[in-house]
Amino acid sequence: MTNNIISTIELPGIKFFKRGKVREIYYIDDDKLLIISSDRISCFDVILPTPIPAKGEVLTQISGFWFDFTKDIIGNHLITSDVDQYPEQLQPFKDKLRGRSMLVKKTEPLPVECVVRGYLSGSGWKDYGKTQLVCGIKLPEGLKQSDKLPEIIFTPSTKADVGHDENVTQEYIENLIGKETADRLKEVSIAIYKKASDYAREKGIIIADTKFEFGKIGDDIILIDEVLTPDSSRFWPESEYAPGGAQPSFDKQFVRDYLETLDWDKTPPGPELPQEITEKTTQKYKQALEIITQS
Repeated sequence: MTNNIISTIELPGIKFFKRGKVREIYYIDDDKLLIISSDRISCFDVILPTPIPAKGEVLTQISGFWFDFTKDIIGNHLITSDVDQYPEQLQPFKDKLRGRSMLVKKTEPLPVECVVRGYLSGSGWKDYGKTQLVCGIKLPEGLKQSDKLPEIIFTPSTKADVGHDENVTQEYIENLIGKETADRLKEVSIAIYKKASDYAREKGIIIADTKFEFGKIGDDIILIDEVLTPDSSRFWPESEYAPGGAQPSFDKQFVRDYLETLDWDKTPPGPELPQEITEKTTQKYKQALEIITQS
């Protein structure tokens, strides 16, 4: 893995499809897309001007691990991340794409962020403090920040390309995509979280919460985008877990915590990050990859 910094990726002659907060997506044909993970980082739904070295490589490799690990629960969009197996038109770019790209099935993305929580943190903790509810789910009184929840909960949100995602109820999702599909997303999301969190716990990592995205090919629903990365999850070292406050982490919460110390209103443009913060974040991302993927 390199420490090269790649904020944007251009592939001359290849049809551009879409740019996300972190990823560049290129159209290969009617059935396939190429997803490239940049080193951009988004916090509070704002893309920061300072990239995180090697971040895109970590996201790609850790997603590849989890796609394989969870394929018995649900299929996914990954075709290959081996650049030597990419279509001929991508071969001139394989050195640029190696380690940070995936050839995937083209799907119709479902407009839902499927958030699963096993611990009370982030926006869930803030909502609980105001109403004792998280996405319409009533929780017991007296819970502390970072407490393990009595049971795993599914707390969906809207999916915004620009601006903030918003926490919503299961009923809202049912009205948006239909009850059968909403129930399927809830069932699968919780099953993936359970399997992954049990595995991670054996490695000394608590997955406090995470979010998944799904897409459809015909009537089939499959897992897409990224899965169980330090961008989409909260990873806490089990050895340092102490409920009652924020936890040390292997994820971008470290950057969020730094941003919370600034006089910034969480709207664009985001502030530059100091070198110390970017270097420590890279270390945390690499450490998460190493711990989770070690045999």
